[in-house]
Amino acid sequence: MLIAGRYRLQTTIGRGAMGEVWRAYDETLGRAVAVKLLLAQNSDPTSSSRFRLEAQTAGRLSHPHVVGVLDFGEQEGRLFLVMELAEGDSLARVLSQAGSLSAEKVALIAAQAAAGLAVAHEQGIVHRDIKPGNLLLDADGSVKIGDFGIARFVDDPGAALTATGQIVGTSLYLAPERALGKPAGPASDVYSLGCLLYQLLTGRPPFHADSAVAILHHHLDTAPVPPRELGVGLPPAFENYLLGLLAKRPEDRPTARQTAEWFAAGAWRGRPEPLPAAAPLTAPEVPRSTASGAFAGPGTNTAGAAPGSATTYAFPSAVGSTAGAHRTPRRQRSGVRAFVVHRSRTVSTVAALVVFLAALLVGMTWFSPDHSSAETPPTDPPRTTSPAPGASSTLSTPPTGGEEPGNSADDSSGSQQHTQKGKNGHSKDDKG
Repeated sequence: MLIAGRYRLQTTIGRGAMGEVWRAYDETLGRAVAVKLLLAQNSDPTSSSRFRLEAQTAGRLSHPHVVGVLDFGEQEGRLFLVMELAEGDSLARVLSQAGSLSAEKVALIAAQAAAGLAVAHEQGIVHRDIKPGNLLLDADGSVKIGDFGIARFVDDPGAALTATGQIVGTSLYLAPERALGKPAGPASDVYSLGCLLYQLLTGRPPFHADSAVAILHHHLDTAPVPPRELGVGLPPAFENYLLGLLAKRPEDRPTARQTAEWFAAGAWRGRPEPLPAAAPLTAPEVPRSTASGAFAGPGTNTAGAAPGSATTYAFPSAVGSTAGAHRTPRRQRSGVRAFVVHRSRTVSTVAALVVFLAALLVGMTWFSPDHSSAETPPTDPPRTTSPAPGASSTLSTPPTGGEEPGNSADDSSGSQQHTQKGKNGHSKDDKG
């Protein structure tokens, strides 16, 4: 049979409620095409208008993942639509043969189908019937979205040409908002795509029941079972995104464009994002002359530290110029400081050095010409200088003459006075 004087019908490749699809050959351009004929005995009064709408809708789209419309006309009272021919099977037939597909293949299908939907949505077109039978595979395995027969324009709610109160679409893939009778939007197609991907992975739709009404209730109220709980080996990132496509509220779902880019970029594999290199938390060197020698507190100048100087503990929170340093909590800093003060060998050494210098200063003052012990005999023994906190011992240095400090010519009289005083004190105690 020759249609429009150029399209010769060959074999039937599909049949639907409104029409049948034939494999045909375009004798004018010498290529294989698909011809969709409206059934002559179709009793639906809107079928002709819907058929024309499909031609007008798909004719506005030109994309590798959308079945292109090539021609439209009427032959002997029957409308026909000429389209690109997808040489492969539909996903419905693939599922019937394979049962389910690998995550790698499903991710590729998701990226291509979402890209085709994104183009339609950007043209103001909602498909409204995304299901396995309407996604076709080309000879090279790429996906093409077909059958825009019940599509509608977003800015023209009346263009769907359906009966009042009728829910158009397949219940297994119907979005919750459509189950409530609300108009379909781009997010509705995304939900249907999520149902399709779920079935491709698990071999079954996310919700199934004995009746269409029960399935609609599941879409509204039931959370889908995560595919991994059904034994499907799936990266967590893929599963989480898939469940996001099946969100109950339209605003919680990603757009078709976002979905296409996410799958095309390979994010479904769950590869970790590269992190910036962490700055090394090495303590900066400080000069030996730093006060206390062990802890460089706020405002300590460490710029002049000589190479090879002893390493000291300087915490990032106290050194404001250290790049990449993280603040340490105050309670933690105080604990670390206490540990450093009590454990550091440098603290003990510096404390001992302070005691030594103090003793040396006292000795020099004691034996200076202006403060002779002969002129001012001591009445009490000299007080011992208290060591700095943390010092292990008090250091004393004898004078160069070999005499101990305080052993002058008047030591004997001073000693006697001291002894007598002690006895008197003892007598008083006895009397008491």
